[in-house]
Amino acid sequence: MKLIVQIPVLNEAESIARVLADIPRDIPGVDSVEVLIIDDGCTDDTIAVALAHGADHVVRHTSRKGLATAYQTGIDTALRLGADIIVNTDGDNQYPGYEIPRLVAPILAGQADMVIGDRQIENNAHFPPLKKTLQVIGSGVVRWASGTNVPDTVSGFRALSREAALRTFVTSDFSYTVENLIQAGKRRLTIQTVPIATNPVRRASRLHTGNWNFIKRQASTIVRTYTAYEPLRTFTYIALPFLITGVIFLGRALYVYVMRQLVNNFPQDNAQSLAVGSTALILGFIIFLIGLLADRIGGTRRLIEEVLYRVRSQEIDDLAWRREVRTRLDQIEQKLAEERELRTEN
Repeated sequence: MKLIVQIPVLNEAESIARVLADIPRDIPGVDSVEVLIIDDGCTDDTIAVALAHGADHVVRHTSRKGLATAYQTGIDTALRLGADIIVNTDGDNQYPGYEIPRLVAPILAGQADMVIGDRQIENNAHFPPLKKTLQVIGSGVVRWASGTNVPDTVSGFRALSREAALRTFVTSDFSYTVENLIQAGKRRLTIQTVPIATNPVRRASRLHTGNWNFIKRQASTIVRTYTAYEPLRTFTYIALPFLITGVIFLGRALYVYVMRQLVNNFPQDNAQSLAVGSTALILGFIIFLIGLLADRIGGTRRLIEEVLYRVRSQEIDDLAWRREVRTRLDQIEQKLAEERELRTEN
């Protein structure tokens, strides 16, 4: 059982040594723990410091690609390195490495596909009141969109089984946390949470430029991801006000028409109601039909994701087979060398 801790970094020279020092290398149920650094365009000594303090692998982006891309790069690389469990943490030392054994315990026990560290936002002294409020509201929206009960939906401290990692496809260019969680919820992966402590973060976020920027970009991610997995429901929600409006106005037009037949010189006219109702009803049906089309496209997307999952699984299995063959060949070569040495001595 191999566990790989992946750490996306961007100029974290001041904190990366503390992060690495806090990662346990001996975890019950795990044969080996390795650390993978994803260099997202660092311009300082982060990588040199990381290698000097025990990082096992480094994968580099030639320029800054963003946190979401760095996360996906880490997942892909960790799978190719033979990871059975992948833990993602940050390079700013927000998440204590000593919490990793608790984070991976449900996966080792076969009880979860994904485990997310809950920073217990409402009682966390490291979060200002405004940030607490925004996080609580945002997490509620994400729980509704994903169909999960994760209290801290934007926590980046999370563990994935090999199966969950193979089904992870990040398409956002902002952050992976929300998209990854909605994907997991829609794919019926088993998700658990573990309450964790946090360290104070000593620098401003490099992911966004402020609370409004964060809200705007996360809201966009939620809408796009939810629409991708629930297109018919989304367009039905949009079409419903138009359909209701159309029915109401056409109902009024029908009422006026009937009354004009029954009452001479009935004072009201139904032309405007007829025009507004017909237009609203037509728009509602068009939007609903777009939803049906999007739902069929979504079916094709699911098939493509399944094909991609199987291709990735085959690739990882092939790499594992090659490593096994290489190991056995090395063992045979070593044994032959020992036999040649014994014959020489005799």
